[in-house]
Amino acid sequence: MAEEAGASPRQGRPSMSAAMRSSSFVRDHQQYRSPHKPENHYGIDTVVEDLRATSVSPREISHFKGVPSPEHPPKIVESGMSHELSHPNCTTRPGTHSERLVATLFYRSTSPRVSNVIPSPQSGPSPKGSPSPSLRAAESDIPPTMAPSSSLDTFPLEPPAAEPEPLDHLYGSYVSPMCITSFLHLMSTFPLPPGSTDLTSAHRCLKLDAGQDHHPVVVELTVSPAPSLDYLSLADLRKHELIYRFEREWNVDVALRSDTLWRRYPRLVVFDMDSTLITQEVIDLLAATIKDPPDLAARVADITHRAMLGELEFDSAFRERVKLLTGLPGSIFNELRSVLDVTNGVRPLLRALKRLGVKTAVLSGGFLPLTSWLAGELGIDYAHANEVVIDEATGRLTGEVKGRIVGKERKRELLIEIAEKEGIPLEQVVAVGDGANDLLMMEAAGLGVAWNAKPRVQMEASARINGDSLLDLLHLFGFTDEEIQHLSA
Repeated sequence: MAEEAGASPRQGRPSMSAAMRSSSFVRDHQQYRSPHKPENHYGIDTVVEDLRATSVSPREISHFKGVPSPEHPPKIVESGMSHELSHPNCTTRPGTHSERLVATLFYRSTSPRVSNVIPSPQSGPSPKGSPSPSLRAAESDIPPTMAPSSSLDTFPLEPPAAEPEPLDHLYGSYVSPMCITSFLHLMSTFPLPPGSTDLTSAHRCLKLDAGQDHHPVVVELTVSPAPSLDYLSLADLRKHELIYRFEREWNVDVALRSDTLWRRYPRLVVFDMDSTLITQEVIDLLAATIKDPPDLAARVADITHRAMLGELEFDSAFRERVKLLTGLPGSIFNELRSVLDVTNGVRPLLRALKRLGVKTAVLSGGFLPLTSWLAGELGIDYAHANEVVIDEATGRLTGEVKGRIVGKERKRELLIEIAEKEGIPLEQVVAVGDGANDLLMMEAAGLGVAWNAKPRVQMEASARINGDSLLDLLHLFGFTDEEIQHLSA
């Protein structure tokens, strides 16, 4: 009892005085704080706990005066707040012109890059029982086109430049926020047009992956204004080294287009057939049916591959391959119909284009019997291809071609002819292909799209898509995945 009597008085609840408080967070983050009326206290706690230590400015209380009337008009008080609505992507002011750039980012989910850990080359003879140097190079992660491994005479004098490290492995296998930020930072390095000081941007997610987290795999970015045309044209910007490096770092394809009215409203889409509408090369399928000589199919496939790379002139290469097919029965084209493998996404894509009122055409460097049949099956409006000569007596191929070869020049002419016949300006024409013989028609069109194309075509085309569904073409026109599903249903 004595100890209780001598105990010290009970301490009060600890509290922070006004001098101990800071309103830096409020001052930094309050959006509509009037600059002319600073706060004189730091919250209700100061009023309740430390009212004497805080100077609270007296405020006149205005009593309710009822409904405003001429006798009692409403009192308007200037609060210092700004309620104006502004947005960088609003329509331009009268008399001005916008120069916006649209970048569509496609994540290459079907072809992820590996890390750039390149093993050191092994010199000297191979140890007993180990594979040869050429076999070791084939089994390594060095790309097969990086350097030759068989002839030292053609070996480059300097080692190839190291590829950038893939960042999608670190930040997510999709179009991540860091990927978008990196692209916007890249665009900020290019000079702006005269009179422009700020770069604004907006983005839309057009497609999500099928995973549980539903990450974006196709994103559309709108950048305003576009880089100065006096410094860099759009064609040069598409081939810029920084754009290419960004694509390699983030495992994406970047399609750059001016944000014009025609970008969203195509009226004619022209396709190549082999390796575009279908996954095979028809002439290789024909050669595979010939068993004598046994290496004929390989020889024809090699000529086809070199022609698509642009190493051989297409017209002469086509005549050479057709010559090797001499003696095949003319009925072979009917037999191959069931073998043709239509590319994934082609059928829903053509249904969507039909519902949009877009005309379609297939311009093939292959054979007219199969091209016409496929166009009828898919509902394509125009079909042009090569006609081979079939002997009337024997019913077999003579190895000759009738008329002009549908090569790169002829494809461009046909594209222009169809557009003129339909009354469609070339700005509203889209050409899709994969080989070097498609480059001229892609150049003539308002938009040329390289679909899983050869390296040269990828570099020259206006846009490139490397995926598993040709339906992704509609994303270039600004359609979301939900809208595409409605169109192709």
